[in-house]
Amino acid sequence: MRLITLLTDFGVQDEYAGVMKGVIAGINPDVRIVDISHHIDPQDVVHGAFVLAAAAPYFPDGTVHVAVVDPGVGGSRRILAVECGGHLFVVPDNGLLERVMALQPVGRVVRVADPRYCLDAVSHTFHGRDIFAPVAAHLTAGLPLNELGPIVDRPSMVSGVVPRCRFASADTVVGAVVASDRFGNLMTTIDAAAIDRLHRQAGGKPIVVELAGKPIGGLVAFYDQAAEGAPLALVGSRGLLEISVRCGNARQVLNAQKNDVVRVGPASTGHPPGGQG
Repeated sequence: MRLITLLTDFGVQDEYAGVMKGVIAGINPDVRIVDISHHIDPQDVVHGAFVLAAAAPYFPDGTVHVAVVDPGVGGSRRILAVECGGHLFVVPDNGLLERVMALQPVGRVVRVADPRYCLDAVSHTFHGRDIFAPVAAHLTAGLPLNELGPIVDRPSMVSGVVPRCRFASADTVVGAVVASDRFGNLMTTIDAAAIDRLHRQAGGKPIVVELAGKPIGGLVAFYDQAAEGAPLALVGSRGLLEISVRCGNARQVLNAQKNDVVRVGPASTGHPPGGQG
């Protein structure tokens, strides 16, 4: 049985996500539909990109992922179908697939252009229903990718939307908060590879984390290594540095905001990581 996943910023209060499922079922009633999330922050392409990249690898080859975080709906932005990592992705060309493409091998990229695979009446405000859902359903029913429209050169795709961490010096990495989860844990752009590199550079010296200029403390491996109510930092299940409060809500306790700067580096100088001196 073929599989379609849905990731949107629609929420579940309104009919939008359910209607997309209805459209899919009307075209291919044999397909299975899995919700990754409908609670991406509204119009937040970066949040969607990180969640999509975290979830997609755990689905079987041949899965079709429909991701609709689309503030440019109805405008000039393209809708693309992309082969990547053994899966197909139907996405707006707005950076939503940028992190997936950075982590997985990319195959063909096609612009969705053939109206035969969309609903008869296409609105200016709900392409999730009118284009994304029917295209995904047709793909799972056996439609060849190249039937959707012309091949797109990968370099022409929108890029540079999703932030990445950077090394401010050999032993200090700088990133940012990109989102928080239901528990108030803060997801950052700093990945496990950067943390591993810092550990090698530190040569056994302690590494500390700061959030928006305030110290969080050292890295732990799991939540129970911190005292209840204490802030902590660890590499979470997404393979990204997360900042948390044990048995608490880091977003609230630390008054954290999206795009807050996160620095990680050695604690040996007496200065915060990345500080002057």
